[in-house]
This record gives sequence, C-alpha cells and structure tokens, in this order.
Amino acid sequence: MATTPFRCYVVISLLVIFFVQPSISIYCDEDDCYDLLGVSQNANSSEIKKAYYKLSLKHHPDKNPDPESKKLFVKIANAYEILKDEVTRGQYDYAIEHPEEVFYNAARYYHAYYGHKTDPRAVLVGLLLVLSAFQYLNQWTRYHQAIDMVKRTPAYKNKLKALELERTGVMSSKKKGGYKIDKKTQEDLSKELELQIKGAEKPSMWGLLGVRFILLPYTLGKLVLWYGSWYWRYKINQTSYSWEDASYLTRRALGAPPDSWEYLDESSKKDLINRRLWVKSNLESYLSEMRKESKRRR
Repeated sequence: MATTPFRCYVVISLLVIFFVQPSISIYCDEDDCYDLLGVSQNANSSEIKKAYYKLSLKHHPDKNPDPESKKLFVKIANAYEILKDEVTRGQYDYAIEHPEEVFYNAARYYHAYYGHKTDPRAVLVGLLLVLSAFQYLNQWTRYHQAIDMVKRTPAYKNKLKALELERTGVMSSKKKGGYKIDKKTQEDLSKELELQIKGAEKPSMWGLLGVRFILLPYTLGKLVLWYGSWYWRYKINQTSYSWEDASYLTRRALGAPPDSWEYLDESSKKDLINRRLWVKSNLESYLSEMRKESKRRR
C-alpha cells in the first residue's frame, strides 16, 4: 500500500521535469534572462538598459567576429527585449516564482509576443475564409451524394427515358434488366434535368458565411427599409395586405418553412390566406379544426 503514494510522487516529479522547465525556458531558452545581462532580479530599468548596451558593444557582430559571441549577442538582445518591458518582465518574474503553472505561463508568453502583432481584421478575414471553404465543401459533397442517390431511383430513369424520347423521338433499345441509355447520352440528358433536392441544394457563393458577412450592411439596410415600408403601409395608412405580404404572415403564423409553403398548391394557399391566420383568434380556430379533423380520421 505504501508503494502507491511513492509511485504518484514519481509520476508528478517526472511531469515537473518534462513540463515545468519549458514554461520558464520559453523566454530565454535554458538561460536566466537576468544572468544573461549580468543584473539581479531587483535591478531597475536603467540598470538593465545600461547592462545591455555594455554587453551589446562587446558582443555585437560588427565588433566581435567570433561565432560564439554572435550567438551570445542574440541571447542578450532577446533577454533585453523581455526585461525592458514591464509587462513581459512581470510575466517572466511570475514564471520564475510559479513554475508549476505551466500552461498559464505559456499562454501569457505567446499572447504577449504574438497577440498584439496580429491584426484582428486579418484574423477575422482568415477565419471567414476557412469557414466558408469548409461550408462550400460540405454543401458540395452533400449535393453530389444526393444526386448520385437520386440517379439510382426508377423515377429518375423514367424521366431520362421520357426526355430522350422528347428530344430524339426514339427510345433506347431494351436489354436485359430494363432500358439502357449509353453513358454519354445519359450525361447530356442529365444536364437538362434540374434536380431540386430538399436539404441538399446545389452550393452557391451567395450562401457562404464570408459573402453574407460582407453583404451584412446591405442586408441590414434592406431589412430596415422593409420594416419601415411595412409600418408605413399597414400601420399608418391601414392598407390591405398584398398577396406576398399576406403569404408571409400566413407562413409565419403556421411556422412553415419557405420551401414547404412553395410546395403548396395555389388553392390551398388562397384558402389559408383568406382565413387571415395572422390574427390569433383565427389561428386558434384553424388549429382546433385541424385537431378535430385528425381525430375524425383516426
């Protein structure tokens, strides 16, 4: 039983050896930034600056051609960049005092060095481009998968045969397994058939996230203009709803998606619009009728 705590201690020690050291060394590698400049941790900014200029004159490549001196100059310059700034120096001092906070120290370091150097606008543009690319690829894949599935159905093959008969006046010869259309003819005829598959529409650039973001000011302006026009016509002038606006109100009252509304025949649309379902009492009466009709059919 005593070996279990010992094993835990060993594991923790190994983690400290492998992970704690890098949290400090991300600043000046394996060296101490203060030792590189030859100053104490309590040195003020003036002392740090004076020590840097003194060492830079000694080890600058123009003054000292020794390769080792050149490497040391790079380390000295890096140490000075860290210690001359109050923020990064404070982060470095914190990392020395709290070496166990590996991820926190690393996050502060990379944020200090790369966060302010990156233009947020460039990050936003890059993010939109990446998301738009994935969005387009996903839509393209789903669309072609759906098309391949539809092309295997008998209904699609019947449409092809009907279109072939309409274009050429001749039906393909019947072979074993049904009518066969050669591949080239099938591809030519397929281009003439518009396949509209709900949930897997052909990808469009206008639907991409990046394009929508660019057009956001235009979309918002158009929306404000639409609401203003609506308020003027129907709230102030008290005019009757147009067919398009009555259709919109009816669809919204029923909670029907635009595609579902478009699939309705004109007589059904007209009947629903005449019921004025955007009025709460009319909608409740209609829903009550539908529930009764549903129970009667059962």
